[in-house]
Amino acid sequence: MLKKWLLALCASLLASQAFAADVAAPSSAENAVRQAVMGLAKVKIESIKPSPLPGFYQVIASGQLVYVSADGKYMMTGNLIDLGSKKDISDAAWAEFRKAELAKVPTSDRIVFAPAKPLHTVTVFTDVNCGYCRALHEHVADFNKAGIALEYIAWPREGVNTTAGNPTPTYTEMVSVWCAADRKAAFTAAKAGQAPKATTCTNPVKDEFDLGVRLGITGTPTIVAEDGSVLGGYMTPEQLLKALDKRSKAVGG
Repeated sequence: MLKKWLLALCASLLASQAFAADVAAPSSAENAVRQAVMGLAKVKIESIKPSPLPGFYQVIASGQLVYVSADGKYMMTGNLIDLGSKKDISDAAWAEFRKAELAKVPTSDRIVFAPAKPLHTVTVFTDVNCGYCRALHEHVADFNKAGIALEYIAWPREGVNTTAGNPTPTYTEMVSVWCAADRKAAFTAAKAGQAPKATTCTNPVKDEFDLGVRLGITGTPTIVAEDGSVLGGYMTPEQLLKALDKRSKAVGG
């Protein structure tokens, strides 16, 4: 299990351009935890917090969430379940982290399809070429009619660079979409298989891909609710509305 986690962590590290840890630990326990994780792989530690599990800290690093003992001697992977409330504490931790990080992405860096008065807003990590991404966008008018705003963030599944160090075809295409004079039109056309006019500009595509890696995104489409929870991949407007309404009632209750 440790080997599997380490390999996944290293893969995330390569995909996220080898971030380095840069947050000072405010306590000796957190420092011990930090040093233990950094001893396994050179990663960017996004978050270290005391865990509900006594004697352990919750660590988010390069798209992985693990639990490390306060003395830095032990690490556990997997989801932490509160048996009393029957709640997945790990999912809640991820949701909190995703919500905070997504709040930093300005609307101007997203491609937004929204009704005049949305009842719900979701973030969708998308690739212009994946089949399910295209199927989802085919129903964008129905999502909007149901009161759901879709805010797209770029996540080229091929990554940013090839093994030879060149931009991947999908990354290049998505840069052209995000740099188009009419991004929404170029985005919809690309989803229909029409390659956009090749162009480039200052754009957020690489940063958004790196963000997805840090948030644990592994495929497209990935739909994230306003509270940071992942609702799923491809969903019909009816399925998504039902899931969002259910979540709203649970929070309200």
